[in-house]
Amino acid sequence: MQSALRIETKVLPGNKIEIDLPPDIAFNTIGEIIEVILLLPDKQTVSTESSIMEILAKIHSQRHSGRSVEEINRDLQAERDAWDS
Repeated sequence: MQSALRIETKVLPGNKIEIDLPPDIAFNTIGEIIEVILLLPDKQTVSTESSIMEILAKIHSQRHSGRSVEEINRDLQAERDAWDS
């Protein structure tokens, strides 16, 4: 039966990786050849580390500004009044 183990690790300087197998591996792998499969992250999902101000500006630019604060408060009050009825 083939076994699998999933381990995450960081890429070290020089594009090297280091993998430490857990001590509770049930089989002896010392001297054995094993297969390592690398799954690289999608370029689109890599964080660009935007500042909080950039994130807030983006959120505000996408926000619909169809109603004023007074209209929103009026609607909220009408909803609260409907609960009491």
